[in-house]
Amino acid sequence: MNTIAHLSPAPEPDPDLKPLVARVAKGDRDAYTQLYDALAVRAYNLVRRVLRDEAQSQEVTQEVMLDVWRSAARYEPDRGDVVPWVMTIAHRRAVDRVRYCRAAAERDRKVAATTGETPFDVVAEEVETALEHQQVRRCLRQLTLLQRQSVLLAYYRGLTYSEVAAHLDTPLGTVKTRLRDGLIRLRDCLGAGS
Repeated sequence: MNTIAHLSPAPEPDPDLKPLVARVAKGDRDAYTQLYDALAVRAYNLVRRVLRDEAQSQEVTQEVMLDVWRSAARYEPDRGDVVPWVMTIAHRRAVDRVRYCRAAAERDRKVAATTGETPFDVVAEEVETALEHQQVRRCLRQLTLLQRQSVLLAYYRGLTYSEVAAHLDTPLGTVKTRLRDGLIRLRDCLGAGS
């Protein structure tokens, strides 16, 4: 004797939802509410298995049920039952969302990779630095030869006042005066340019 033991109750057959879809196609909101109550949880469960994200699953389920409302007039009862029709819509919407999310993540990754090489801030900083260097060179050209030599030796080559004096074969007091006057002229020139 063959007996089949059911550990859980046998699933109840789906109610006939075709008349509800026909009424929804005519704009019957009560019929839509009944259809929604009968199918939204099932659609959500399917979408949730695909997306694995609760918030997105809820959003996509709402889109699915809105699709059902909008496309009820296109439902063809001869081609199949309502539940598979709605589950097909749900599955397609969920897969579309997965594809969209993957494509968006890939776009973000590509943008991050390309902007990571030359960020705007780095480019702006380089341009600003180049302009500042040009301005300093222009202001240095406005100094007398002796002032320019003293400033370059002290600030660009890092020589002490005594070393500048020895290098230029000039008394230390004269070097200090040239440096002071040169720096004042540079400050005025750079301050006027900004």
